[in-house]
Amino acid sequence: MAKDHGPQIKDDALYEELRKQGEPKEKAARIANARAAGTLDHKGTTLEDRSKAELYDEAREIGIEGRSTMDKAELAKAIRKH
Repeated sequence: MAKDHGPQIKDDALYEELRKQGEPKEKAARIANARAAGTLDHKGTTLEDRSKAELYDEAREIGIEGRSTMDKAELAKAIRKH
């Protein structure tokens, strides 16, 4: 059974698995919380299939800085790197 990481982590088991894979705490928490909230899966098969507005919203959710000045391709690249 996964350790309870407190109310800030919504999916403790996924968080622990991501940490074991070497992901930083912040990124593991974002992914675990997004999966728990059901916002991790997207209708488009690739980032390029989504609109700039959708990419911008995701960039805002995961905390990418400088997103307001990015075009669609830059947003997709930043999301991939994050």
